[in-house]
Amino acid sequence: MSSVPDEHHHDDHDEVNSAYIPPAQKSIGELVAADQEDESLRKYKEALLGNAISESIVVEPNNPKHVLVKKLVLVSEGQTEKVLDLSGDVSQLKSAVFTIKEGVQYRIRIEFFVQHEIVTGLKYVQKTYRKGIQVDKMTHMVGSYAPKKELQSYTTPLEDAPSGLLYRGNYTVTSLFTDDDQNEHLKWEWAFEIKKDWA
Repeated sequence: MSSVPDEHHHDDHDEVNSAYIPPAQKSIGELVAADQEDESLRKYKEALLGNAISESIVVEPNNPKHVLVKKLVLVSEGQTEKVLDLSGDVSQLKSAVFTIKEGVQYRIRIEFFVQHEIVTGLKYVQKTYRKGIQVDKMTHMVGSYAPKKELQSYTTPLEDAPSGLLYRGNYTVTSLFTDDDQNEHLKWEWAFEIKKDWA
């Protein structure tokens, strides 16, 4: 979000294009069965997968998705965390506008559950727009996660909010939680306003 506004529209279909070809998806059972003769590798898998080896981890039995994105949290030192609830109707989120003080450093934390199977190569893609023009894009490699009944999270590195009269005002954001296989786990829009102060 610290970049200078771009005067040109960008194609919205370049989210995760790269020359990287992800490996074939394997079930937890297949991963556990492979390399059984390698003691150190077997112990590593046990440490990584935990209870997922012995049981199928299901957080929401009626939900077939492997990744259940629950919250986006804006974290800035000295401020109360601002929480965007992603567990309901995400089409309503643009009406709740975050205020961000110009020039501050902040992070974004995504909280989610993983169920059924291991998810590889999770990515968080965020595009920021002002008056319909894309002014910033960031892609964060979130990583690979085994199913757990506990909430898991990823926090972005520190970002600098822009400062100065030119940058104050309203922005809209399109956020996408995806993976190596380009599964769209959740896509949502939200908004924030850069002000001279938090109020």
